[in-house]
Amino acid sequence: MPTFALLLVLLAAAAHATWNYFAKSAAGSKHFVWLYSVGSVVLYLPCVLYVLTVERPQLGPIHFLALLGTAVLHLGYSLILQAGYRSSDLSLVYPLARGSGPLLSFLAAMVLLKERATWLSFLGLALIVTGIVLVAGFTHRQHKAPRAGILYGLGAGVFIAAYTVNDGWAVKMLLLSPFLVDFTGSLSRTVVLAPFAWRDRARVRFELAAYLRPIAVVSVLGPLGYIFVLFAMRLAPVSHVAPARELATLLGAYLGSRVLKEKSAPQRIAGAACIVGGVISLAFASPV
Repeated sequence: MPTFALLLVLLAAAAHATWNYFAKSAAGSKHFVWLYSVGSVVLYLPCVLYVLTVERPQLGPIHFLALLGTAVLHLGYSLILQAGYRSSDLSLVYPLARGSGPLLSFLAAMVLLKERATWLSFLGLALIVTGIVLVAGFTHRQHKAPRAGILYGLGAGVFIAAYTVNDGWAVKMLLLSPFLVDFTGSLSRTVVLAPFAWRDRARVRFELAAYLRPIAVVSVLGPLGYIFVLFAMRLAPVSHVAPARELATLLGAYLGSRVLKEKSAPQRIAGAACIVGGVISLAFASPV
């Protein structure tokens, strides 16, 4: 993986873990997804207008199909992730979602995008997934995960895998702007969820005041982190970028266990070492 692509992925990982921490802190908000989506649309609209007016991309049916996939998949991911945070711990849902996602996207990228991998990239993937399992505490009976958290985490992971492949195809093959791809997800969430917010506008006003800080943080860091990932996908194989993103799992698990005082287990130290080793393996791997 090129050094600049790795740097983008690491910055994205930090941004991603941070906004998920704030999303968990707003678990009591019913309309949090809509509120931060509106914020993202407002903040990133100037960037999209620049792309449309200056770069003037030529959009055909295939481009709109990719953007439609982005809209549907990111909506599903956002809703199921926030539902997971309402029902379970950050240090459970986040590692499980981030761990199952790259496993599926790694395989799908090789099958659908015809990317090939060396033994070193397979080793990196195995280390990352093993590390995530350890960090999440699934190997310790005392910290056996509740069923709801497992289901939401795995469900979010399926959406992560799907949108990773779809969006990787959009920016690598169709050459769509990362700003346009991410903005499509924010705009679609805003439009689809607007009727529900309007019918419950008294609660929306209350939640806007009560959760203003988490809304602001996620509005900024959510798109920014993913835009970094999309630019990295232009420079490196999707099957390498997707697993390398999972360094965020270590930070997310730390925030959950230390800052939010959620349950943790000693084997998470070993899990952290596996994740770091996996990222290093992927960084030095190169496609055949």
